[in-house]
Parts: sequence; C-alpha cells; structure tokens
Amino acid sequence: MVGPAQNLEAKPPTFAASVRKGDVPKEYTLKRYYTSADIAKHNSSHDCWVSYFGRVYDLTPLLAEYEGPLAQPIIDAAGSDISHWFNESDGQPKTHIDPATGLEEIYCPWGRYIHVPPQGPESNWATNFETPWWEDTRYYIGRATKRTRKVTMVNLLTKQKNTLEVPVEETVAEIRERYMVHNAHAGSYTWKRLGKVLNMEKNLEENGMKDETEEFIRLGIDPDDHIPVIHLYFDDDLTEA
Repeated sequence: MVGPAQNLEAKPPTFAASVRKGDVPKEYTLKRYYTSADIAKHNSSHDCWVSYFGRVYDLTPLLAEYEGPLAQPIIDAAGSDISHWFNESDGQPKTHIDPATGLEEIYCPWGRYIHVPPQGPESNWATNFETPWWEDTRYYIGRATKRTRKVTMVNLLTKQKNTLEVPVEETVAEIRERYMVHNAHAGSYTWKRLGKVLNMEKNLEENGMKDETEEFIRLGIDPDDHIPVIHLYFDDDLTEA
C-alpha cells in the first residue's frame, strides 16, 4: 500500500508492449521537484500528470493501456492535484455510505474511474489488474514542491534577462537545467550573485538568497519588485551545452 509518508524512487514512465508507438509521448528528463505550473502543462489523455499528497504521477501509460469511459474522470483531472480523492492517512480512495444501498463504496462524485469497482455485478468489469493505479509506484515521477520562488538570470554576454519560478528545494544546478530552454550553453557560464560564485549543489537559500516573498507580502510590498538576480559570466568555452 502506498501511503503518503512512503519513500518512492522516481522512474521514467514505461508503456505496455500493446501500446502503439504513436501513442507513446516524447521522453523527458525527470526532476526531483515539480511546480504546479510544470504539472498543469500535462493536461490531456495523451499526456496526463496528476499530483496527490506532495507526489507527482504520470498516468499517461495507464490511459494508453485502458479503453473505456472510466478514464474520463482522470482525463478531466489531468494537470491538477487530486489529493481530495484519497485519505491522507493511508493513500486509499475516500469512501462513503451509499444512501440507496446502505453499503460502503468509493466516493467519486466526479464519476467512477479506472479500477473502482461497480456498485453491483457487471459482466464487463475487468479484475485482471494486479495493483490499482493509485498504489502502483511505476507512475511516480517525483515530488511536488512545497512552494515556489522567483529568480532572475541576467546573461552579461548577451544582456538577456529571464525570470523563472522554481521550487525552493532545487539546487542552482537544477535551476540551470530549467534555464537551458533560454540558453542551451548555460553550462559554459559561471553563475554569481553579488560577485560571489554560487555553489551549484546548494539551493538559493543555502547560497544566501533568503526567500523574502512572505515578508514582502506582509509588508504590502510587491515581491515581483524585489526578485533576486543571478549574473551569468561567459567562460569562453562552448564545450558544455
């Protein structure tokens, strides 16, 4: 049973041999932490991420292997947090007493979903799955950040400026990976804050950049007016991309 406190190992999604290659999405690099914006981008039946209890799951393989109406509630929830579907104590779906039958059943007012048994006998109810998807660790791809913060990168060579919203837990090296979409040669730069070289294996706070977002809000100051800036100094070496 996968409970909220259990440690899991994130792995790239795997698809059954029966899934057509055209239905398998492009491979991606796993992250330790994801923002809600990261998750929200994956919001379709062919690219479906959800989060619950601080963990992120790629349910795309599940939907690729399943055909039927029970997929719709999951598709509708793609790109969002579904913690409210489950009990925090054990990670199992919430239940309630059906007023019509007086029996306990899984509570799903948004519609019955994959691996939830029917109220009564059904000839087409498939029971040939070993583990319900909410207990299946193969869908786990990383953790949801507890909060985000903004940081601005200024490339002193090109004068380009980019502001990213990043997980507070990420190291500067991990932030650099996010920044690669703006500068594929980011590895050829020295990253500094106020003239001091940053430790790429530490997060922003550990590098002396305290997250003052909540304090600014408390004082009625717009945090976006005080986003910390990292300066990128070109190393004259394009061997790293």
